[in-house]
Amino acid sequence: MAHPVPRFGVVHDFRNTAATGMDTASMYAAVMDQVVWLDGLGLDLVWFTEHHFMDDGYLPSWIPVASALAARTKHARFSCDVCLLPFNHPLRLAEDLAVLDNISGGRVELGVGMGYAPHEFRGFGLPVSRRVSLTDEGIAVLRHCFTGEKFSFTGKRYQFSDVKITPGYVQAGGPPLWVAAMSEAGAQRCARFDANLLPQGPRSTVLDPWRAALTASGRDPSGYRVGIIRSCLVTDDKDRDWPAVRDAERYRMSTYAKFQEDLGSGAGAGGVKGNTEVTRIPQAWIIGDVDHCVRELIGFIREYGITDIVTWAVPPGLRPEQMNPSLEKLFRDVVPRVKAALA
Repeated sequence: MAHPVPRFGVVHDFRNTAATGMDTASMYAAVMDQVVWLDGLGLDLVWFTEHHFMDDGYLPSWIPVASALAARTKHARFSCDVCLLPFNHPLRLAEDLAVLDNISGGRVELGVGMGYAPHEFRGFGLPVSRRVSLTDEGIAVLRHCFTGEKFSFTGKRYQFSDVKITPGYVQAGGPPLWVAAMSEAGAQRCARFDANLLPQGPRSTVLDPWRAALTASGRDPSGYRVGIIRSCLVTDDKDRDWPAVRDAERYRMSTYAKFQEDLGSGAGAGGVKGNTEVTRIPQAWIIGDVDHCVRELIGFIREYGITDIVTWAVPPGLRPEQMNPSLEKLFRDVVPRVKAALA
């Protein structure tokens, strides 16, 4: 089977710090204008991330934003990295996705994960110990929902009788499903549910076991997609353009460090403990001129078999217009050359 055609896009979290000088409504409007502009430049993907109860307004609900953008765009496909299943009732999620699938004309996908930040489980009144069962059953329910048929389900967390999701999905079989994996257990979950992979851990414990599990069951890994966030700053003057992005990136990463601290000595659920920048598939920024970014992206994609790659479009603390020159070069000059080289 031929490898899937690579796709490129942006990812947004809508975090708004005091450094932007913008109110939240203005930030949302500016980001959505940016996505509409990029859609005209031919970007393939717009991903969103999900977290809850964050002082900077970290996006807690991605489907309303995707729906608003679906009505204003023609080309881009919308997904998430990731939708946190323990906090999303699978039937309600399936219904929301059905509406979005119709609004977008079949341009929605779904990336799911189980979450790990303790403050979120506390906020929703859920014990962290339920994260695995809520995720596994949530995915199983979604798979039933996506068939478009009436079904019943009996599990530890969910029980349903004779339910059918309406309206029907535009895409046969529902939105393409992705599963995030930080560990071998996550990789096995992804293979078990026959999903595309969002690797968030080391190659040896995520990517390789997932491919091995597919192969062992007679499935061809080249028929699936592998997606990751790997950002690019396309610039002819790194000294001028990188410091502001670097500061925003340090702020962005500090949040995840706090999540890790909150996990305390019990860290490790879902492979979080030990999942360091050294061991995981590289996600450091690619910074340089057009030629440099083309070379780095081609090498990265070939080495890891990546099919879908998105860049942080507006790191927190920056305004959208500060990133637009780089994004224009990325989608006008870099991406076409990378696609041509990998065709």
